[in-house]
Amino acid sequence: MPDAVAEVRKAVDRLYGHRVMRRRAAEVTSESALRGARASAALAGSDWPLEEVRRRSDFGADPEARTVGAALRIAAEAGQLLSIWRHSPLQVLARLHLLAVGDGDPAAGRPRRAGEGAEELFPLELKPVESVEVEAVGGPLPVLPPAPGAEEVAARLDQLSRLLVARAEGQGVGTPALVVASVVHGELLALRPFGTHNGVIARAAQRIVLIAEGLDPKSICPAEVGLAELGTAAYRRALAGYLAGTPEGMAAWIAHCGRALRLGVRESTAVCEAMQRGMV
Repeated sequence: MPDAVAEVRKAVDRLYGHRVMRRRAAEVTSESALRGARASAALAGSDWPLEEVRRRSDFGADPEARTVGAALRIAAEAGQLLSIWRHSPLQVLARLHLLAVGDGDPAAGRPRRAGEGAEELFPLELKPVESVEVEAVGGPLPVLPPAPGAEEVAARLDQLSRLLVARAEGQGVGTPALVVASVVHGELLALRPFGTHNGVIARAAQRIVLIAEGLDPKSICPAEVGLAELGTAAYRRALAGYLAGTPEGMAAWIAHCGRALRLGVRESTAVCEAMQRGMV
């Protein structure tokens, strides 16, 4: 795990030192948000080409379009919620869900109630999984446990919120940002606190933590792109390690999140290079 943390820090620092960042940081941030949203939607089952996402303005026509629209709305506002996140993470999570589903949904912005279920985290895996992807990560995919009940979700969300607020107040500052972001990401995937859009929300929360912790203050490192590139099979396997609760499982999850973040850095580095050559 220390190696993963150090490698991520070096990669992020190199990107922030790119000469394009001196003049066009805001453009890199916008492009990172767009690419991250596209990738997050792809992981949720709506795998659209980047240029289609860039071109479209109507995202209400069908379920895939609504998922892409949800990811875009969340990405557009996530960076503006930092001050609220520091003292009320649960309020931010509620806001992210409201952005995803719209205020016309009676369940918008509230965690699941007793008896309410959560949608599938990895809908792409409802389709046949390519054997090459399965083999690449070591055999059959693990079966994930069902989402916990509403009472357990409420208790664990409260505990997570308390830990994050305490950290914002200066407690637990020795824990690396990558570890904090990975735990928030993993815990939200484990809890699936809302009926829908839990994956998109968990990935957005990871991005907010990376901003808040100062590892990626300008939000230019789209870890979602890396997660999509690594594939849903690897994502699911790493999450199974987190859910197991063992030191080895946790280390594997953090390492997976670290690899995804480094791939996100690579994506934004390519954007910076294109801008430098005048191609963007």
